[in-house]
Parts: sequence; structure tokens; C-alpha cells
Amino acid sequence: MRIQKFLSRAGSASRRNAETMIVDGRVRINGKTVTELGVTVDPERDRVELDGVLVQMPTQRWIRFHKPLGVLTTAQDTHGRQTIYDLLPPDHRNLRYVGRLDRDTKGLLLLTNDGDLANRIQHPRYQVEREYEVRVKTVPPSEVITLLRTGIVLDDGLARPKNVEVRPPLRGSGRLRVVMTEGRKREVRRLFDAVGHPVVALKRIRFGPIRLEGLPVGEWSELTEDEVRALRFSVSDP
Repeated sequence: MRIQKFLSRAGSASRRNAETMIVDGRVRINGKTVTELGVTVDPERDRVELDGVLVQMPTQRWIRFHKPLGVLTTAQDTHGRQTIYDLLPPDHRNLRYVGRLDRDTKGLLLLTNDGDLANRIQHPRYQVEREYEVRVKTVPPSEVITLLRTGIVLDDGLARPKNVEVRPPLRGSGRLRVVMTEGRKREVRRLFDAVGHPVVALKRIRFGPIRLEGLPVGEWSELTEDEVRALRFSVSDP
């Protein structure tokens, strides 16, 4: 793989910062300084050093986590509030979350040390689906459902769900399943605010091919090789 991709996947730098490091002469392959972008490296055979320190590709990990309500998706909070890393084992602190969930949203959160694939999954270019269970106070009428499916212009552009499915109501409240293909901040909540039906409960149940089903609140599990392969396939270029 290209050397800048290797450095990114090893967690040494972002792809862009890695390019700067290479041009500045800070990277050596098998004892030889490289300054040209695009030089390839074999992670199994070549010795790569950054500022004289050996760079090794870590074992890639992907986990799914069922984030509870009231927990922050952040590494630390200055107000001492509970974060996802307070609920995960200490050796999971090197895993970065893929697409945050706000404090009042529960459900599926992916974490990984594979920065390259994580960036691709979140990039709008690949239109990776996020599926949510949405509950609103009252059942939206058909014209509101049509409006949601058509799309709503928010302050940061058009928000158009890929799919809106109406579910049977629960004790008078409306229930829907909504599929989005972007990870814009609080997009689902803002979408329903715009049509006069504020969200009262929100849960992410799927991210791309990965589902939450069967995982208890506050628990985590490793993704299988097949699931990671499916994630890679979802953002593979033709």
C-alpha cells in the first residue's frame, strides 16, 4: 500500500499529515529516507520508521456498542459527565467512534482503530446507510410522511431520508423507521422538528451492514471477519 496510507492505518497520522511528514523527510523505509508521495510499502516485509521510531501496523479491531441514554460520545467531558469510554474496558480507549450519537440518542455505535476505513464509512460520497427507530408524540398524518420522503431544507442544506417507514403506533405515539445516508449533526431530530413532530425517543439500529439486534444496552461485542468484510465492501470503489 502507499506509504501515506500505511502511516494513517497505523495510527501515526492522518493521511494528509502523513503526506507532509514524507515530504519533510521524516519517513524511512528499510533505512532509506523517502520524500516522494506514492511510494509503496509491504506491511509484512518492509521496516518503516517515522522520526527514527519503528511504525507497526496494529491488529485492526472493530466493535459494536449499545450506547445508553444520557451517555456522551466523546473521549472526555470537562463537566465530569459519563462518556462511552467509562463503560468500555480500559484497553478500548485507543478505539475511535465512527459517527457520534448525541446524549439523548441510544443505540448502535461502531468503534475501531482502522482510521482509513472509518473515514470512508463516514464520507458522504459512499452514502452508507444509518437506520433509526424514531418515536414522536403523535402519529404524523400522511402529508407529513410525504413531506419527509420528499426532503426538507434545513439550515445546512436539503435533508432527504432514503426511506421512511411508518410503524404501528404505541399508546398513541407515532413510530417510524428512517434510513439516512449522511451523518450530519442531529439531522434526524432537526428533520422532525421542521415538520412539527419533535422526536421524543431516538435509537440507531443499523450502520451500513452492521446491526444492533441482540446486543443489550451498555454492552459491546467484536465484529466478525464477515462483518468487517461487509463494511469494506460497502465503501469499495467500482
